[in-house]
Amino acid sequence: EDVYPEKITITGAKSNDRTQMESLIDEGGFMYVFDRGYVDYEKFDEYTDKGVFFASRLKDNAEIRHLHAFKLRSESSVLSDSMILLGTPQKRVDNVLRLIETLDSKGNLIRIITNRFDLEAEELSDIYRWRWQIELFFKWIKQHVKIKSFYGTSENAVRNQVFLALIAYCLLLLVKLEQNSQHSLLQISRWLKVFLWQTFEQWIGRMNYQSKRTSRGRQKRN
Repeated sequence: EDVYPEKITITGAKSNDRTQMESLIDEGGFMYVFDRGYVDYEKFDEYTDKGVFFASRLKDNAEIRHLHAFKLRSESSVLSDSMILLGTPQKRVDNVLRLIETLDSKGNLIRIITNRFDLEAEELSDIYRWRWQIELFFKWIKQHVKIKSFYGTSENAVRNQVFLALIAYCLLLLVKLEQNSQHSLLQISRWLKVFLWQTFEQWIGRMNYQSKRTSRGRQKRN
């Protein structure tokens, strides 16, 4: 399934990810999913107090105090589901949180921390796994919208090229959604290159073309 960016911020390579949390996580009633590079105990309390839902992978060395273990379904892929306190007496989250332990596709243990108690453990596990779609989005952008190398080296040149790539991606996605196309974005972008000097209608026509071929190919007869 295709994903798209709702909000974007560009920083230097040496900037800490957590410095951008204020600009990216600023609205209640939504659920934000982020990796352990964004773990911040003070922010966890702030989000919970403001009604901002989050789910994050927890660092391996985090101090945990278990308060209650929730019962799991017999067929659940989740290993454990607990109500916890996070941190040490000197540095901890004041709000009670929820810890879910599960395995990734390679069998590695993943610990997910969240302030959401109204969803099933399996749902929260799946929501966190969907974070991988963000990584695939960046991979697609780098491979197919030409930002592996830059035409200029100034800050403005780099920013402009990144934003142009993102605009191109979003326009392709809008066309796909508008046409209710089942083709991949990669295929649609390839047709765009073929029809670059043709009319917009011809490009759309090729996208919506349905092959009438029903033959299974040549069949050998004895």
